[in-house]
Amino acid sequence: VSQPDTGEQALEITEALVRSNAVDVIIIDSVAALVPRAEIEGEMGDSLPGLQARLMSQALRKLTGAIARSRTAVIFINQLREKIGVVFGNPETTPGGRALKFYSSVRIDLRRIETLKQQQTPIGLRVRAKVVKNKVAAPFRQGEFDIMFDKTHAGISREGDLLDMGVELETIKKMGSFFSYGDLRLGQGRENSKAYLRENPTLTAEIEKEIREASGLVPKPDAEGDAAPKDQAEHEEQRAPAEELVE
Repeated sequence: VSQPDTGEQALEITEALVRSNAVDVIIIDSVAALVPRAEIEGEMGDSLPGLQARLMSQALRKLTGAIARSRTAVIFINQLREKIGVVFGNPETTPGGRALKFYSSVRIDLRRIETLKQQQTPIGLRVRAKVVKNKVAAPFRQGEFDIMFDKTHAGISREGDLLDMGVELETIKKMGSFFSYGDLRLGQGRENSKAYLRENPTLTAEIEKEIREASGLVPKPDAEGDAAPKDQAEHEEQRAPAEELVE
């Protein structure tokens, strides 16, 4: 973890790491916090328009070629601001100018859509991720996931993803607030069902395997395909003595 003094220093460190190929991923958190050197050295009330945008534009011109020749992925985290005086259209904007929007290969918009609670206590967030730009795959896809605060299961909830995909692919049935897998009732409500999956890893692995097969991520077991290698092996066993006789 590096905490540079200025935005220029942060981007110079990023460029050096990219060119070194020493790391696989670099995360800059955040673009809005990249303060130009002139702003730090100036007075508190100085008006310095466009400094951050020029900094990002110059840095990305240098970084783009280096990133393309390296095996490093660079992730820029940004924040939302609101334009003043916008009556029509979306008032939201992102700091740092437009250069990052143009140079980026993938842009993902993350928004909190719900606070997950258990007995009025916040235990996590429901987040929607929307791909607003994509040069490497189809754009404008979106998905939702849970981010949990619990110390033992902090981060993105794998069990929550299994429930969502299972219901979508009809591997898991949802009737009202109840979730069921076949004849087995997982629980009432998402959190209880997620807890049941955490407590039963064998069942969770079985559901995950079925979801992967249903979504085409792994090939489904094929009886004919399994039989073919066996027939081929028997054929080779029958042919082996004949080859020995020829020798």
